[in-house]
Amino acid sequence: MAEQRIAKITRNTKETQIQMELNVDGSGQAKVETGVPFFDHMLTLLAKHGLFDLSVKASGDIDVDYHHMVEDCGIVLGQAIKEALGEKRGIRRYGFFLLPMDESLARVALDLSNRQAFVYKVDYQFPMVRDFNIVLVKEFFQAFANESACNLHINLEYGEEPHHIAEAIFKAFARALDTATSIDPRLGGALPSTKGTLSS
Repeated sequence: MAEQRIAKITRNTKETQIQMELNVDGSGQAKVETGVPFFDHMLTLLAKHGLFDLSVKASGDIDVDYHHMVEDCGIVLGQAIKEALGEKRGIRRYGFFLLPMDESLARVALDLSNRQAFVYKVDYQFPMVRDFNIVLVKEFFQAFANESACNLHINLEYGEEPHHIAEAIFKAFARALDTATSIDPRLGGALPSTKGTLSS
């Protein structure tokens, strides 16, 4: 029986208190409570389209701003992915997806290499979805890339409506991450690197 790839992370600061449980080999079930409705929606989409089981219970200074909550959830998700994957034996390592959402098209490529890099090329005219500024999407993925030590590239090919832009990015990321974390049986449990190691 394959080892379960599950992580449970708790992170408490003066700004946020977050409990997260992640099952990489899930079925897309999500229970997300951050106090930020649009962000809850994005994390739920991430779980659904990546086929991850994700539980998030978070509170914090959202009365001041949503920045700390969004960024800190990115930190914790990055830690959870890194912990759940362990040595990363047998994983495909690379993931890519090009996803349309109405008038928007997002492209995400990533490498679970243990080497952090982050490129974010997303331009838009209108940033607000109700009271949520989609500028924070960048902060979430920057934090994820830092903590998971992955190489993450996110490009918006084109798009206008901010909800569609954010949704296309989260869904494309979910699909790319699902590919990268999936097990390739041809590897026989080996590390996906010609060096025999994934640099830390």
